[in-house]
Amino acid sequence: MIILAAAPSTCRSTLVSSCSRRILPCALATRTRNIALPSERCPANDLLVLFDEQTMKDIVPPPPPIVRNDVAAVQALFQQNVVPSYGRFEIVFSHGIGSYLYDITGRRYLDLGGGIAVSSLGHAHPAITEALVEQSRKVIHTSNFYYHEPQGRLAQALVSLIGPGKCFFCNSGVEANEGLFKLARKFGHDEGRFEIITTLDSFHGRTLAGIAATGQAKVKKGFEPMVPGFRQVPYNDVEAMRAAISPATVAIMIEGIQGEGGVTPATPEYLLGLRRLCDEKRLLLLLDSVQCGHFRSGRFQSYQRILEGVPEGEQFLPDAISMAKSLGGGFPIGAFWVRAPYADLLGPGTHGTTYGGSPLACAVALKILDVIQREKLAENARQVGAYLKTGLEQLAKKYPQAIHSVRGLGLMVGIELAPDIANLPGDSSKTQTIRLANLLHAAGLLAIPAGTHIMRFLPPLNLQQREAEEGLKTLESVVAGFAG
Repeated sequence: MIILAAAPSTCRSTLVSSCSRRILPCALATRTRNIALPSERCPANDLLVLFDEQTMKDIVPPPPPIVRNDVAAVQALFQQNVVPSYGRFEIVFSHGIGSYLYDITGRRYLDLGGGIAVSSLGHAHPAITEALVEQSRKVIHTSNFYYHEPQGRLAQALVSLIGPGKCFFCNSGVEANEGLFKLARKFGHDEGRFEIITTLDSFHGRTLAGIAATGQAKVKKGFEPMVPGFRQVPYNDVEAMRAAISPATVAIMIEGIQGEGGVTPATPEYLLGLRRLCDEKRLLLLLDSVQCGHFRSGRFQSYQRILEGVPEGEQFLPDAISMAKSLGGGFPIGAFWVRAPYADLLGPGTHGTTYGGSPLACAVALKILDVIQREKLAENARQVGAYLKTGLEQLAKKYPQAIHSVRGLGLMVGIELAPDIANLPGDSSKTQTIRLANLLHAAGLLAIPAGTHIMRFLPPLNLQQREAEEGLKTLESVVAGFAG
């Protein structure tokens, strides 16, 4: 039998109640197929997770002492063996629970970054564990030569949340976007149309086509020449988009809320104007919802939230939507939805993936949808997101020399830092956001930099108000140190 001991934390009863399996007190944990989950009387540092020895042998071998105890040694492993394509912070994490992560020294951090909008239910959520264990006992992978129920059910659930159409499943956000690029090219192929217009400050992934579509020079540098067929115009500007259309144009692609570009929501007028423009010019309207989708705004898709109460808003529908991140809550899965008239354009042999839409990935995504709907986490994203945004706006008023503005929707909120903050500590060769992130880490708070002046807050959808309050207090304590 394998016994996995979770590390220290304070457990939340809401996490425990969301799992249908029986909870065992620590003292009564015995050999069983059930999972012992943390509770008020069973601290997570005493948690025993017990698996049947015949079916779950050697899933997670015990970590070597180097991982448990030595920050420098772990960092050395990366420096010696991992491609240095990321500018990593110094922290070495070991585990998490709920809205908190712990490093290998035992230090706790409130995670308001959510793995860049991925950890939709936080860390170590028992419902995700349950889905992984139960589905892995049945079948993990079959390939897409065959049918299996979880993929069909997940597609049905996503279609019901958007509108008539069909879904394709892959493994990541950029793969989902690549599917949209291919859909557009297939749509316009017989007429010689292939060009997709995107926007400045957009981010659509790091494949060659993804960086060509992205409206940020920094991600393109060193990878020229760019894949042809992409041009960028200013965001939230319908007339700029209209002026850019050429005989080769086949589609327009935008984010409902720009994430990497600075947490900037589309305006209702922009969305409706683009829909009318695409209908007029026979173009596909493509939405990259990898970061801003999956209830992060308080609705399933950000455009649904943006267009609430707006005339024509309820009738708005894009032609295709890419999804990932929060869809799997940390388990890799991506997808794209295609509107009914175009849902069969990518027929047999035109697109594929080995791993995409596996029984295991789809089972996890279905469980996440179930928890979100059962626990009303879309409404929680609205309420706690509004509390967080209001608190950030109050800090901006109190410390204008540090925080210039606040923007976003739901639990996708960003602060724009004031330019050239005189007393901001840290290495002056680093951007202001990196320096602020390091200060926040020292205070026990995680947030996500976006460019040089935007700090993003993308916490779990089940973030509690008291946790948002804790984050605001920590942020203020840091900002007051250099802006007070």
